[in-house]
Amino acid sequence: MGCASCGSGTPNGCKNNGACGSGGCNKLEVFDWLANVALPNGQSPYDILEIRFKNSRKGFYRNTKNLSLQAGDVVVVEGSPGLDVGVVSVVGELARIQVAKKAPGFKPVEAKKIKRIADQEDIDKWMKARSLEKEVMYKSRTLAVNLGLQMKISDVEYQADLTKATFYYTAEGRVDFRQLIRDMADEFKIRIEMRQIGSRQEASRLGGIGSCGRELCCSTWLTDFRSVSTSAARYQQLSLNPQKLAGQCGKLKCCLNYELDMYLDALKAFPKGDLRLKTEKGSATHIKTDVFKQQMWYAYDGDAGVGSGLMPLSPERVREIIKLNKAGKKPADLREFMEEIVIDEPDYTNVVGQDSLNRFEHIFKKKKKRRSGKGNSQNKKQPQNTRGENKKQNPQAKKKQGQNQQSQEKKSGSSANRNKRRNNNRRRKPGGNKNNENAK
Repeated sequence: MGCASCGSGTPNGCKNNGACGSGGCNKLEVFDWLANVALPNGQSPYDILEIRFKNSRKGFYRNTKNLSLQAGDVVVVEGSPGLDVGVVSVVGELARIQVAKKAPGFKPVEAKKIKRIADQEDIDKWMKARSLEKEVMYKSRTLAVNLGLQMKISDVEYQADLTKATFYYTAEGRVDFRQLIRDMADEFKIRIEMRQIGSRQEASRLGGIGSCGRELCCSTWLTDFRSVSTSAARYQQLSLNPQKLAGQCGKLKCCLNYELDMYLDALKAFPKGDLRLKTEKGSATHIKTDVFKQQMWYAYDGDAGVGSGLMPLSPERVREIIKLNKAGKKPADLREFMEEIVIDEPDYTNVVGQDSLNRFEHIFKKKKKRRSGKGNSQNKKQPQNTRGENKKQNPQAKKKQGQNQQSQEKKSGSSANRNKRRNNNRRRKPGGNKNNENAK
Protein backbone atom coordinates (compact mmCIF):
# COMPACT_ATOMS: atom_id res chain seq x y z
CA MET A 1 0.00 0.00 0.00
CA GLY A 2 1.34 3.39 -0.89
CA CYS A 3 2.00 6.06 1.68
CA ALA A 4 -0.37 8.47 -0.05
CA SER A 5 -3.29 6.06 0.44
CA CYS A 6 -3.04 6.25 4.22
CA GLY A 7 -5.50 8.59 5.84
CA SER A 8 -2.88 10.25 8.00
CA GLY A 9 -0.15 10.19 5.34
CA THR A 10 1.96 7.95 7.59
CA PRO A 11 2.40 4.28 6.66
CA ASN A 12 1.54 1.82 9.42
CA GLY A 13 3.92 -0.89 8.21
CA CYS A 14 7.44 0.52 7.97
CA LYS A 15 6.91 3.41 10.45
CA ASN A 16 8.94 5.70 8.24
CA ASN A 17 6.70 8.73 8.91
CA GLY A 18 5.88 9.37 5.28
CA ALA A 19 9.52 9.47 4.09
CA CYS A 20 9.27 6.25 2.08
CA GLY A 21 11.57 6.72 -0.90
CA SER A 22 10.16 3.86 -2.95
CA GLY A 23 6.71 5.39 -3.34
CA GLY A 24 5.11 2.41 -1.59
CA CYS A 25 5.67 0.00 1.27
CA ASN A 26 7.30 -3.44 0.88
CA LYS A 27 9.04 -2.69 -2.45
CA LEU A 28 12.44 -4.41 -2.51
CA GLU A 29 12.74 -4.16 1.26
CA VAL A 30 15.70 -5.79 3.02
CA PHE A 31 15.87 -7.65 6.33
CA ASP A 32 19.24 -7.13 8.01
CA TRP A 33 19.93 -10.56 9.49
CA LEU A 34 23.47 -9.47 10.50
CA ALA A 35 22.35 -6.48 12.58
CA ASN A 36 22.92 -8.20 15.95
CA VAL A 37 26.31 -9.67 15.02
CA ALA A 38 29.17 -7.78 16.67
CA LEU A 39 32.34 -7.00 14.73
CA PRO A 40 35.71 -8.37 15.85
CA ASN A 41 37.86 -6.13 17.98
CA GLY A 42 39.74 -3.49 16.02
CA GLN A 43 37.68 -3.83 12.83
CA SER A 44 35.98 -0.68 11.56
CA PRO A 45 32.46 -0.88 10.12
CA TYR A 46 32.02 -1.08 6.36
CA ASP A 47 31.75 2.44 4.96
CA ILE A 48 29.68 1.54 1.85
CA LEU A 49 25.91 1.82 2.28
CA GLU A 50 23.02 0.89 0.01
CA ILE A 51 20.61 3.79 -0.62
CA ARG A 52 17.10 3.29 -1.96
CA PHE A 53 15.38 5.85 -4.16
CA LYS A 54 12.02 5.90 -5.92
CA ASN A 55 10.54 2.50 -6.80
CA SER A 56 13.25 -0.14 -7.40
CA ARG A 57 16.25 2.15 -8.01
CA LYS A 58 19.12 1.58 -5.59
CA GLY A 59 22.75 2.58 -5.43
CA PHE A 60 25.90 2.18 -3.31
CA TYR A 61 27.34 5.31 -1.64
CA ARG A 62 30.32 5.88 0.60
CA ASN A 63 30.08 7.26 4.12
CA THR A 64 33.24 9.35 4.18
CA LYS A 65 32.15 11.51 7.14
CA ASN A 66 31.58 8.52 9.46
CA LEU A 67 27.96 9.47 10.10
CA SER A 68 26.01 7.27 12.49
CA LEU A 69 23.44 5.86 10.07
CA GLN A 70 20.90 3.08 10.40
CA ALA A 71 18.42 1.52 8.00
CA GLY A 72 15.54 3.92 7.37
CA ASP A 73 17.48 7.17 7.78
CA VAL A 74 16.93 9.86 5.14
CA VAL A 75 20.22 11.19 3.75
CA VAL A 76 21.42 13.68 1.14
CA VAL A 77 23.78 12.17 -1.45
CA GLU A 78 25.60 13.31 -4.55
CA GLY A 79 23.59 13.44 -7.74
CA SER A 80 24.57 13.69 -11.38
CA PRO A 81 24.79 16.62 -11.13
CA GLY A 82 23.46 18.26 -7.96
CA LEU A 83 22.08 16.61 -4.84
CA ASP A 84 19.54 13.86 -4.30
CA VAL A 85 17.70 12.44 -1.30
CA GLY A 86 17.35 8.73 -0.53
CA VAL A 87 16.67 6.26 2.27
CA VAL A 88 19.30 3.97 3.79
CA SER A 89 18.30 0.34 3.14
CA VAL A 90 21.42 -1.74 4.01
CA VAL A 91 24.34 -0.96 6.34
CA GLY A 92 27.28 -2.87 7.80
CA GLU A 93 28.44 -6.32 6.73
CA LEU A 94 25.24 -7.02 4.85
CA ALA A 95 26.11 -4.11 2.54
CA ARG A 96 29.49 -5.77 1.90
CA ILE A 97 27.66 -8.94 0.79
CA GLN A 98 25.31 -6.94 -1.42
CA VAL A 99 28.21 -5.14 -3.12
CA ALA A 100 29.96 -8.46 -3.85
CA LYS A 101 26.72 -9.93 -5.21
CA LYS A 102 25.26 -7.02 -7.20
CA ALA A 103 28.38 -5.10 -8.28
CA PRO A 104 31.44 -7.36 -8.34
CA GLY A 105 33.55 -4.72 -10.16
CA PHE A 106 32.61 -1.94 -7.72
CA LYS A 107 35.46 0.42 -6.79
CA PRO A 108 34.98 2.22 -3.44
CA VAL A 109 37.23 5.08 -4.51
CA GLU A 110 34.95 5.96 -7.41
CA ALA A 111 31.75 5.70 -5.35
CA LYS A 112 29.60 8.77 -4.77
CA LYS A 113 29.53 10.21 -1.26
CA ILE A 114 26.90 10.78 1.38
CA LYS A 115 26.78 14.49 2.20
CA ARG A 116 24.70 14.69 5.36
CA ILE A 117 21.57 13.57 7.14
CA ALA A 118 18.56 15.25 5.56
CA ASP A 119 16.90 18.02 7.58
CA GLN A 120 13.30 19.18 7.37
CA GLU A 121 14.00 21.62 4.55
CA ASP A 122 15.54 18.86 2.41
CA ILE A 123 12.59 16.55 3.07
CA ASP A 124 10.03 19.25 2.19
CA LYS A 125 11.79 19.96 -1.08
CA TRP A 126 11.98 16.25 -1.79
CA MET A 127 8.25 15.77 -1.20
CA LYS A 128 7.49 18.74 -3.45
CA ALA A 129 9.48 17.08 -6.24
CA ARG A 130 7.45 13.87 -5.76
CA SER A 131 4.18 15.77 -6.07
CA LEU A 132 5.18 17.21 -9.49
CA GLU A 133 5.99 13.87 -11.11
CA LYS A 134 2.48 12.72 -11.98
CA GLU A 135 1.47 15.92 -13.76
CA VAL A 136 4.79 16.10 -15.64
CA MET A 137 4.36 12.50 -16.84
CA TYR A 138 0.92 13.24 -18.34
CA LYS A 139 2.20 16.35 -20.12
CA SER A 140 5.23 14.50 -21.49
CA ARG A 141 2.97 11.77 -22.89
CA THR A 142 0.94 14.44 -24.69
CA LEU A 143 4.09 15.92 -26.22
CA ALA A 144 5.22 12.48 -27.39
CA VAL A 145 1.84 11.77 -29.00
CA ASN A 146 1.89 15.12 -30.81
CA LEU A 147 5.26 14.26 -32.32
CA GLY A 148 4.03 10.79 -33.36
CA LEU A 149 6.70 8.88 -31.43
CA GLN A 150 6.19 5.13 -30.89
CA MET A 151 7.11 5.12 -27.19
CA LYS A 152 5.43 4.85 -23.82
CA ILE A 153 6.57 7.04 -20.93
CA SER A 154 5.81 4.93 -17.86
CA ASP A 155 7.48 6.82 -15.01
CA VAL A 156 9.15 10.12 -14.11
CA GLU A 157 11.62 10.62 -11.28
CA TYR A 158 12.57 14.12 -10.11
CA GLN A 159 15.85 14.79 -8.44
CA ALA A 160 15.43 16.17 -4.93
CA ASP A 161 16.97 19.56 -5.76
CA LEU A 162 14.41 20.10 -8.61
CA THR A 163 17.14 20.56 -11.24
CA LYS A 164 16.78 17.29 -13.16
CA ALA A 165 14.09 14.80 -14.15
CA THR A 166 14.60 11.26 -15.48
CA PHE A 167 11.95 9.90 -17.86
CA TYR A 168 11.65 6.12 -18.12
CA TYR A 169 10.08 4.83 -21.32
CA THR A 170 9.54 1.57 -23.20
CA ALA A 171 9.68 1.13 -26.97
CA GLU A 172 9.97 -1.75 -29.41
CA GLY A 173 12.78 -0.13 -31.38
CA ARG A 174 14.99 2.94 -31.40
CA VAL A 175 13.25 6.30 -31.03
CA ASP A 176 14.56 9.69 -32.16
CA PHE A 177 13.45 11.83 -29.21
CA ARG A 178 15.74 14.84 -29.76
CA GLN A 179 12.83 17.15 -30.57
CA LEU A 180 10.91 15.74 -27.62
CA ILE A 181 13.74 16.69 -25.24
CA ARG A 182 13.75 20.24 -26.57
CA ASP A 183 9.98 20.56 -26.13
CA MET A 184 10.10 19.15 -22.58
CA ALA A 185 13.02 21.41 -21.61
CA ASP A 186 11.06 24.46 -22.78
CA GLU A 187 7.92 23.27 -21.00
CA PHE A 188 9.34 22.16 -17.62
CA LYS A 189 12.51 24.37 -17.38
CA ILE A 190 14.65 21.52 -16.03
CA ARG A 191 17.36 19.19 -17.27
CA ILE A 192 15.91 16.15 -19.09
CA GLU A 193 17.32 12.60 -19.10
CA MET A 194 15.68 9.82 -21.13
CA ARG A 195 16.23 6.20 -20.07
CA GLN A 196 14.85 3.21 -21.94
CA ILE A 197 13.83 0.18 -19.90
CA GLY A 198 12.33 -3.21 -20.71
CA SER A 199 8.82 -4.39 -20.03
CA ARG A 200 9.95 -6.35 -16.97
CA GLN A 201 11.74 -3.35 -15.50
CA GLU A 202 8.60 -1.33 -16.10
CA ALA A 203 6.48 -3.83 -14.18
CA SER A 204 8.98 -3.85 -11.31
CA ARG A 205 8.88 -0.05 -11.04
CA LEU A 206 5.12 0.29 -11.22
CA GLY A 207 4.24 -2.82 -9.18
CA GLY A 208 0.92 -4.64 -9.09
CA ILE A 209 -0.90 -7.82 -8.12
CA GLY A 210 -0.22 -11.06 -9.97
CA SER A 211 -2.61 -13.87 -10.88
CA CYS A 212 -1.59 -15.67 -7.68
CA GLY A 213 -3.08 -12.85 -5.59
CA ARG A 214 0.26 -11.63 -4.23
CA GLU A 215 2.41 -8.65 -5.11
CA LEU A 216 4.68 -9.01 -8.11
CA CYS A 217 7.97 -10.76 -7.36
CA CYS A 218 9.93 -8.23 -9.42
CA SER A 219 8.65 -5.34 -7.28
CA THR A 220 9.12 -7.01 -3.87
CA TRP A 221 12.27 -9.18 -3.85
CA LEU A 222 13.34 -10.28 -7.36
CA THR A 223 16.18 -8.20 -8.75
CA ASP A 224 17.66 -10.32 -11.56
CA PHE A 225 15.52 -11.21 -14.57
CA ARG A 226 16.48 -14.59 -16.03
CA SER A 227 15.23 -15.70 -19.43
CA VAL A 228 12.09 -17.86 -19.40
CA SER A 229 11.34 -20.17 -22.34
CA THR A 230 8.29 -22.20 -23.30
CA SER A 231 10.21 -25.41 -22.58
CA ALA A 232 9.81 -24.64 -18.87
CA ALA A 233 6.04 -24.90 -19.33
CA ARG A 234 6.38 -28.12 -21.36
CA TYR A 235 8.48 -29.83 -18.69
CA GLN A 236 5.83 -28.96 -16.10
CA GLN A 237 3.01 -30.31 -18.31
CA LEU A 238 1.32 -26.91 -18.58
CA SER A 239 -0.91 -25.89 -21.45
CA LEU A 240 0.77 -23.42 -23.78
CA ASN A 241 -1.84 -20.72 -23.29
CA PRO A 242 -0.21 -17.27 -23.56
CA GLN A 243 -2.98 -15.64 -21.56
CA LYS A 244 -2.22 -17.84 -18.54
CA LEU A 245 1.55 -18.07 -18.89
CA ALA A 246 2.17 -14.34 -19.42
CA GLY A 247 2.50 -11.87 -16.57
CA GLN A 248 1.63 -8.20 -16.37
CA CYS A 249 4.72 -7.32 -18.36
CA GLY A 250 3.50 -9.39 -21.32
CA LYS A 251 6.40 -11.83 -21.02
CA LEU A 252 6.43 -15.36 -19.62
CA LYS A 253 6.07 -15.45 -15.85
CA CYS A 254 9.29 -15.57 -13.87
CA CYS A 255 7.75 -18.13 -11.49
CA LEU A 256 7.91 -20.77 -14.24
CA ASN A 257 11.61 -21.16 -13.38
CA TYR A 258 11.07 -21.62 -9.64
CA GLU A 259 10.12 -25.33 -9.72
CA LEU A 260 11.74 -26.22 -13.03
CA ASP A 261 14.78 -27.92 -11.45
CA MET A 262 12.56 -30.13 -9.32
CA TYR A 263 10.58 -31.27 -12.37
CA LEU A 264 13.77 -31.97 -14.34
CA ASP A 265 15.11 -34.17 -11.51
CA ALA A 266 11.78 -36.02 -11.22
CA LEU A 267 11.53 -36.64 -14.99
CA LYS A 268 14.87 -38.48 -14.96
CA ALA A 269 13.07 -41.49 -13.41
CA PHE A 270 10.67 -41.68 -16.39
CA PRO A 271 11.48 -43.27 -19.78
CA LYS A 272 11.58 -41.03 -22.81
CA GLY A 273 8.17 -40.10 -24.11
CA ASP A 274 9.17 -39.90 -27.78
CA LEU A 275 9.18 -43.71 -28.15
CA ARG A 276 6.02 -45.38 -29.43
CA LEU A 277 4.76 -48.57 -27.83
CA LYS A 278 3.98 -51.27 -30.42
CA THR A 279 1.26 -53.84 -29.75
CA GLU A 280 -0.75 -56.29 -31.82
CA LYS A 281 -3.67 -53.88 -31.66
CA GLY A 282 -1.59 -50.98 -32.94
CA SER A 283 1.04 -48.44 -31.92
CA ALA A 284 0.46 -46.07 -28.98
CA THR A 285 1.78 -42.53 -28.60
CA HIS A 286 2.73 -40.78 -25.36
CA ILE A 287 0.26 -38.02 -24.49
CA LYS A 288 1.24 -36.67 -21.08
CA THR A 289 3.13 -37.48 -17.89
CA ASP A 290 1.85 -37.06 -14.34
CA VAL A 291 4.94 -36.51 -12.21
CA PHE A 292 3.13 -36.62 -8.88
CA LYS A 293 1.10 -39.82 -9.53
CA GLN A 294 4.02 -41.51 -11.32
CA GLN A 295 1.97 -42.28 -14.44
CA MET A 296 2.43 -41.99 -18.21
CA TRP A 297 -0.65 -41.70 -20.40
CA TYR A 298 -0.76 -43.34 -23.85
CA ALA A 299 -3.36 -43.51 -26.63
CA TYR A 300 -3.61 -45.70 -29.75
CA ASP A 301 -3.05 -44.18 -33.19
CA GLY A 302 -5.63 -44.27 -35.96
CA ASP A 303 -8.62 -46.62 -35.88
CA ALA A 304 -7.21 -48.62 -32.99
CA GLY A 305 -7.70 -45.68 -30.67
CA VAL A 306 -11.45 -45.40 -31.31
CA GLY A 307 -13.24 -46.10 -28.04
CA SER A 308 -10.07 -47.00 -26.14
CA GLY A 309 -9.31 -43.56 -24.67
CA LEU A 310 -6.24 -42.73 -22.61
CA MET A 311 -4.44 -45.51 -20.77
CA PRO A 312 -2.30 -44.74 -17.68
CA LEU A 313 0.84 -46.84 -17.25
CA SER A 314 3.52 -46.79 -14.59
CA PRO A 315 7.13 -46.12 -15.69
CA GLU A 316 8.12 -49.72 -14.84
CA ARG A 317 5.42 -51.09 -17.15
CA VAL A 318 6.49 -48.77 -19.94
CA ARG A 319 10.07 -50.02 -19.65
CA GLU A 320 8.85 -53.62 -19.87
CA ILE A 321 6.97 -52.90 -23.08
CA ILE A 322 9.99 -51.07 -24.55
CA LYS A 323 12.18 -54.11 -23.78
CA LEU A 324 9.67 -56.41 -25.47
CA ASN A 325 9.60 -54.15 -28.55
CA LYS A 326 13.39 -54.15 -28.75
CA ALA A 327 13.36 -57.95 -28.58
CA GLY A 328 10.91 -58.05 -31.49
CA LYS A 329 7.86 -58.99 -29.41
CA LYS A 330 4.52 -57.20 -29.27
CA PRO A 331 2.04 -57.49 -26.40
CA ALA A 332 -1.58 -58.06 -27.23
CA ASP A 333 -2.95 -54.88 -25.64
CA LEU A 334 -1.74 -52.11 -23.36
CA ARG A 335 -4.69 -52.67 -21.05
CA GLU A 336 -3.01 -55.84 -19.82
CA PHE A 337 -0.29 -53.66 -18.26
CA MET A 338 -2.66 -51.19 -16.63
CA GLU A 339 -2.74 -51.20 -12.84
CA GLU A 340 -5.78 -50.49 -10.76
CA ILE A 341 -5.63 -47.10 -9.11
CA VAL A 342 -6.49 -47.45 -5.44
CA ILE A 343 -7.61 -44.27 -3.73
CA ASP A 344 -6.85 -44.27 -0.03
CA GLU A 345 -9.85 -42.96 1.81
CA PRO A 346 -9.23 -41.02 5.02
CA ASP A 347 -9.47 -43.15 8.13
CA TYR A 348 -12.04 -41.46 10.32
CA THR A 349 -15.46 -42.16 11.74
CA ASN A 350 -18.44 -39.86 11.52
CA VAL A 351 -19.02 -39.38 15.22
CA VAL A 352 -20.81 -36.04 15.26
CA GLY A 353 -22.81 -36.56 12.10
CA GLN A 354 -21.20 -33.56 10.47
CA ASP A 355 -21.41 -35.08 6.97
CA SER A 356 -25.18 -35.44 7.04
CA LEU A 357 -26.92 -32.92 4.79
CA ASN A 358 -30.13 -32.82 6.84
CA ARG A 359 -28.52 -32.62 10.27
CA PHE A 360 -29.97 -29.15 10.94
CA GLU A 361 -33.52 -29.72 9.68
CA HIS A 362 -34.99 -30.57 13.09
CA ILE A 363 -33.74 -27.25 14.44
CA PHE A 364 -35.69 -25.15 11.97
CA LYS A 365 -39.02 -26.97 12.38
CA LYS A 366 -41.36 -24.69 14.31
CA LYS A 367 -44.29 -25.92 16.36
CA LYS A 368 -47.68 -24.59 15.32
CA LYS A 369 -49.35 -22.54 18.05
CA ARG A 370 -53.17 -22.72 18.38
CA ARG A 371 -55.11 -19.54 18.88
CA SER A 372 -57.21 -19.55 22.03
CA GLY A 373 -59.33 -17.10 24.03
CA LYS A 374 -58.80 -15.75 27.48
CA GLY A 375 -60.81 -18.48 29.07
CA ASN A 376 -58.88 -21.25 27.39
CA SER A 377 -55.60 -19.66 28.31
CA GLN A 378 -56.69 -19.43 31.90
CA ASN A 379 -57.75 -23.02 31.90
CA LYS A 380 -54.41 -24.07 30.41
CA LYS A 381 -52.54 -22.21 33.08
CA GLN A 382 -54.59 -23.86 35.84
CA PRO A 383 -53.55 -27.44 36.62
CA GLN A 384 -56.14 -30.18 36.00
CA ASN A 385 -56.83 -31.58 39.45
CA THR A 386 -58.94 -34.51 40.45
CA ARG A 387 -61.71 -34.38 43.05
CA GLY A 388 -59.35 -35.30 45.81
CA GLU A 389 -56.83 -32.71 44.70
CA ASN A 390 -59.42 -29.89 44.62
CA LYS A 391 -59.65 -30.02 48.39
CA LYS A 392 -55.94 -29.32 48.65
CA GLN A 393 -55.94 -26.13 46.62
CA ASN A 394 -53.85 -23.19 47.67
CA PRO A 395 -55.60 -20.27 49.39
CA GLN A 396 -54.48 -18.01 46.54
CA ALA A 397 -56.25 -20.24 44.03
CA LYS A 398 -59.43 -20.10 46.19
CA LYS A 399 -59.29 -16.31 46.26
CA LYS A 400 -59.01 -16.21 42.47
CA GLN A 401 -62.02 -18.49 42.12
CA GLY A 402 -64.02 -16.27 44.50
CA GLN A 403 -63.12 -13.19 42.58
CA ASN A 404 -64.17 -14.83 39.34
CA GLN A 405 -67.54 -15.82 40.84
CA GLN A 406 -68.14 -12.28 42.14
CA SER A 407 -67.34 -10.81 38.73
CA GLN A 408 -69.76 -13.23 37.09
CA GLU A 409 -72.50 -12.34 39.64
CA LYS A 410 -71.94 -8.66 39.02
CA LYS A 411 -72.26 -9.21 35.29
CA SER A 412 -75.52 -11.20 35.77
CA GLY A 413 -76.90 -8.53 38.16
CA SER A 414 -76.09 -5.75 35.78
CA SER A 415 -77.89 -7.58 32.94
CA ALA A 416 -81.02 -8.03 35.16
CA ASN A 417 -81.08 -4.32 36.01
CA ARG A 418 -80.88 -3.46 32.35
CA ASN A 419 -83.93 -5.59 31.59
CA LYS A 420 -85.97 -3.90 34.39
CA ARG A 421 -85.09 -0.45 33.05
CA ARG A 422 -86.23 -1.43 29.57
CA ASN A 423 -89.62 -2.64 30.91
CA ASN A 424 -90.17 0.56 32.91
CA ASN A 425 -89.49 2.70 29.84
CA ARG A 426 -92.03 0.76 27.84
CA ARG A 427 -94.76 1.27 30.52
CA ARG A 428 -94.18 5.05 30.63
CA LYS A 429 -94.98 5.40 26.89
CA PRO A 430 -98.56 6.60 26.11
CA GLY A 431 -99.16 3.89 23.58
CA GLY A 432 -98.27 1.32 26.03
CA ASN A 433 -101.25 2.18 28.44
CA LYS A 434 -103.90 1.91 25.68
CA ASN A 435 -102.61 -1.42 24.67
CA ASN A 436 -102.81 -2.53 28.23
CA GLU A 437 -106.48 -1.37 28.52
CA ASN A 438 -107.42 -3.15 25.31
CA ALA A 439 -105.75 -6.16 26.57
CA LYS A 440 -107.89 -6.05 29.70
